[in-house]
Amino acid sequence: MLKRLMLGAALLVGIATPGSADDKVTLQLKWVTQAQFAGYYVAKDKGFYKAEGLDVTIKPGGPDIAPPQVIAGGGADVIIDWMPAALAAREKGVPLVNIAQPFKRSGMMLTCRKDSGVATPADFKDKTLGVWFFGNEYPFMAWMAKLGYKTDGSAGGVKVIKQGFNVDPLIQKQAACVSTMTYNEYWQVIDAGLKPDELVVFNYTDQGVSTMEDGLYVLESKLSDAAFTAKMAKFVKATMKGWEFARSNPDEAVKIVLDNDATGAQKEAHQKRMMGEINKLTAGSTGKLDPADFDRTVTTLLGAGGDQPVITKKPEGAWTHAVIDAALK
Repeated sequence: MLKRLMLGAALLVGIATPGSADDKVTLQLKWVTQAQFAGYYVAKDKGFYKAEGLDVTIKPGGPDIAPPQVIAGGGADVIIDWMPAALAAREKGVPLVNIAQPFKRSGMMLTCRKDSGVATPADFKDKTLGVWFFGNEYPFMAWMAKLGYKTDGSAGGVKVIKQGFNVDPLIQKQAACVSTMTYNEYWQVIDAGLKPDELVVFNYTDQGVSTMEDGLYVLESKLSDAAFTAKMAKFVKATMKGWEFARSNPDEAVKIVLDNDATGAQKEAHQKRMMGEINKLTAGSTGKLDPADFDRTVTTLLGAGGDQPVITKKPEGAWTHAVIDAALK
């Protein structure tokens, strides 16, 4: 009888009992399973989420998966996305809010062949450039607007081709430059046989147009629920522990990533190289978004202008420290 009374009291006040189920969380990745997301897989594999009372499902992304659409459709509780795509989605009616920013630095670059005649941004004129879309084009478009180049293929501007998530247009000389990340596609170029001294690389940070990349976003309406906010704080706390582990144990982190790659497409050597580069981007991050980084991203996007601006006004309420502050306690 006493046990029944205790169980009833626990249910009434919402106290978890030893046999209670873990809170479920579904995370949508921005891309396929790879070391870019090692912190999340490590947190799950090492039991960091479990220790916080969470049962986390990690959904890989892909070329046709837009995380804002997934969360808007109820397919995820939290997503990983780049800030330009998240802010564009917010302005278009999907009210995303940044709750944590594991990536402190941008890894985006434009990689060009020297033999294409490109040495400086002034040489982009009338050249063909490969660009990723599905929300990844926004930093590029902002940069071109800053340089004064039209992107419609007209004379004096640049011709944009929709680049797949590979570097084929550069290798096959279909484009003078292609989009690359420091931790992935740049090394695909090298592996394809081109040497670093045959390339010219424009890092978005060096060009003053870098924007924040892999951040964690939820729907604004969910944050009015105290239980959801508390759950996300636990999720972020465990996630940042996962990233810390990945920086200290990169080889083990890579093994965990490979174990979770259901496709079998990822190779150990490539993932180890990626893990080293990713750890540079997360180094020093507590997961707390620096408002100055947000403002710089917004300024870059507002400066894009053109016929199809990324955003038309500074977003309000697009980030919160409520979740990360609770996670860091």
